[in-house]
Amino acid sequence: MGLWARITRIFRASTGAALDKMENPELVLQQTIRDMRDRVPELNNSVAQVMATERLLTKQKENLSNQVVDLDSKIKASVKMGRDDIATAYIGQLQQAQMDLERTTMQADHAQVASKQALKARDNYVLNMKKRTAEAMQLISAAKQAKLQEQLAQTMETFDIGDDASTFNEMREKIDRRVAAAEAKLQLGSASVDSQMQDIEREAMDIQLQDKLLEYKSQMGLLGAGGNAAGKQIGAGTETPKENDVLDQVLLNEANQQK
Repeated sequence: MGLWARITRIFRASTGAALDKMENPELVLQQTIRDMRDRVPELNNSVAQVMATERLLTKQKENLSNQVVDLDSKIKASVKMGRDDIATAYIGQLQQAQMDLERTTMQADHAQVASKQALKARDNYVLNMKKRTAEAMQLISAAKQAKLQEQLAQTMETFDIGDDASTFNEMREKIDRRVAAAEAKLQLGSASVDSQMQDIEREAMDIQLQDKLLEYKSQMGLLGAGGNAAGKQIGAGTETPKENDVLDQVLLNEANQQK
């Protein structure tokens, strides 16, 4: 193989590869659809010209037929009148009109056939254009879908789940720390001096209610003298330690807060 042939082959290969990259199937199909639609007006004009020729020849055929009939009548009238010279002239015109009529009839018949063929060709072209347009639209949709899939594939190739996983773990750890701190604060709040004092107040209220209950029972004679004294002794014996426990708990909580 010669040097020039090798250079030509390399140039054609490079050019073909570049054109393949530049060629967008979607744009090519859209341009093809536009080209097919642009041919429809030209095709309609051609069919219209064929049909106009057919109608013109048909009209000429009718005129020649009327002319033949008229010349035949004139010839007969001239013969009756004994004007052979005029009849002879009309006969010459009649023969020419008959030849023109025969030729025009043949042309009109051919024009009629051509008109039907042109209409059929136009209809077939329009039908084929609609079919090709539908196919092109399907191909364009497939090309768009392929493009989206390619973009998604490229995105997935560049997507590293490890980086995001470390981010999620870091954020999860921070949130866990915040939750633990909040729970600790809530626990401290529930164990505060105010909460303990509320417990002490509820306990004192229960003691007062028990004493009041014993007092009612004593007034109603439901408790004996010994029971009343014992009840009072029990009440007195239980009240003093609980009050002392309450004071000790308050002093202990204040000492812890000062630390």
